[in-house]
Amino acid sequence: MRLVGKYLHTNSLLYSLSHISLKAMASLCSLSCSILPYKNYHNRSRQLFDIRKPICSSSQSTTKCVTVKAVTTVEPNARRSANYAPSLWSFDHIQSLSSEYTGEEYKARADTLKEAVKMMMPTAITNPLSTLELIDDLQRLGISYHFEDEIRNLLEMIYCKYYKTHDQWNSLDLNLKALGFRLLRQHGYQVPQEIFHNFKDQTQNLKPHLREDMMGMLNLYEATYHSYEDESILDDARDLTEKYLKENQDKIDESISSLVSHALELPLHLRVPRIEAKWFIQVYEKRSDSNLTLIELAKLDFNMVQAVHIEDLQYASRWWRNITWDKKLTFSRDRLVEHFLWSTGFDHLPHHSHKRRILAKVNSMITAIDDIYDVYGTLDELELFTDVIDRWDINAIDELPEYMKICFLGFYNTVNDIAYNIFTDTGFLVLSHLTKAWAGLCKAYLVEARWYHTGHTPTLQEYLDIAYVSISNPVIIKNASFLTSAGLSDEILQSMTRLENIVHYSSLLFRLADDLGTSTDELERGDTSKAIQCYMHESGATEEEARRYIKELIMETWKKLNKERAHANSEFSREFIEYATNIPRMAHFMYSEGDGHGRPDITKAHISSLFINPI
Repeated sequence: MRLVGKYLHTNSLLYSLSHISLKAMASLCSLSCSILPYKNYHNRSRQLFDIRKPICSSSQSTTKCVTVKAVTTVEPNARRSANYAPSLWSFDHIQSLSSEYTGEEYKARADTLKEAVKMMMPTAITNPLSTLELIDDLQRLGISYHFEDEIRNLLEMIYCKYYKTHDQWNSLDLNLKALGFRLLRQHGYQVPQEIFHNFKDQTQNLKPHLREDMMGMLNLYEATYHSYEDESILDDARDLTEKYLKENQDKIDESISSLVSHALELPLHLRVPRIEAKWFIQVYEKRSDSNLTLIELAKLDFNMVQAVHIEDLQYASRWWRNITWDKKLTFSRDRLVEHFLWSTGFDHLPHHSHKRRILAKVNSMITAIDDIYDVYGTLDELELFTDVIDRWDINAIDELPEYMKICFLGFYNTVNDIAYNIFTDTGFLVLSHLTKAWAGLCKAYLVEARWYHTGHTPTLQEYLDIAYVSISNPVIIKNASFLTSAGLSDEILQSMTRLENIVHYSSLLFRLADDLGTSTDELERGDTSKAIQCYMHESGATEEEARRYIKELIMETWKKLNKERAHANSEFSREFIEYATNIPRMAHFMYSEGDGHGRPDITKAHISSLFINPI
């Protein structure tokens, strides 16, 4: 790993990652999110869950700490206001949306086009590059889900014939190696980094004006983002290809210049599939070698899926209106459409409507409860609220102030309704699992509220041990897991335990991407320190150095997540891992230009593009 500044030493970064992971897994939240009671957290942070004990900062100040905004003890019963911007999307506007792409004639045409695409797929691999390029195009156009069996069979043949042994891949050119490596690793094949052992020799005499050469470098660059930890060959290849692409952008033809700019802005592996499909359809259509059948199917499929999304959004909007939190909890963000954008980014497939609808509710409840802890609630009220949620006792509601009664009743009814519907559909009782996850989230919120009210600035490790839960990812993934299309059983619960590292890495990526995009705005509102400020306070780094450190931490965590992805060996684990991967992808998207969740103006154009305007 490269050094990124005075304070960014390799050993320190790797220690932080491993220690955070082990500590967090052992303490706050397992995949089942069965958070321990207040006094059983872990030795160092036990007092953080005992809400009656004072907290003292153990951080050491340095001469550079003056760059961090000072946090002082806050009046325990003071209320704040974040002055959030109102929603840009009215109930009437949402309910008025419609799409013509719902009739049988569209379905019949799509079926005809799908059969035509299947005819394009070879039964034997004579030209592996063209086959891989077809698979790549299908994925980026957003229509590969129609051809999962065919793609799986083609990749198996290509792997066995060209990538299984050193002798096979040693004779491949750079472009074929790189594209095959990326697609095969994406689908769980164990292709070693040593396939690129001579990449420096292969890139020595490339000519950037030649499409094949430039695509080879671009595909190698994209491939390096599928690396695992300690794969130095891929780290070196990323450095070399990034430098090469930047230096030669002005020497390439228009057909690939947009692909290069797009990749340098954010690599494909980190992009949201549905949003990428909308962008790529327009790029692919301009290619001289584009296939008219693929273009027609991609556009038609996008519009048909959009019609499903409109119905899902309207359902979620009716629920939001009925729960009345936008009117009763006016201090909180009204972000129903943005919440639905999140759930669509998590899983856009048309046959997963039920999951999207439920997760739009989950996301909305998370934001409202988060705003109670972060903005409006007093510390005394938050103590009561956390206790009531932990007990899941409707009889304890009288202890709460009026606004918390409204929130808890709506929350209680919605969670119970989700559990009831899962039970009637599957016969599986999940209420206790869901309530433990929600209690764990609220306990993490409470720790952060105590930090704010007592003026405590945690170390980066101390912060991440809590913040990977408070980002809400474990709750989201828990709800999504019980809505999986693979069915429900005790075996799935056991699988979820085996996949707990996936939850941790996904959550950590979500948290760090959020902090990079929102920490400045949140500190201006007076919120508790985020990852950047915690690292600055702990190490004496400047903000620029701290941001570089967090970006390196993100890169190393993606490598860990990539390695876990390679072990998916069942329908449930594959679906689970893809979902957990799409969450940090959505975080990169939502926070790349600032707080896309808190500021509706940032996401307005994307929402119109995805849910309102057909292609």
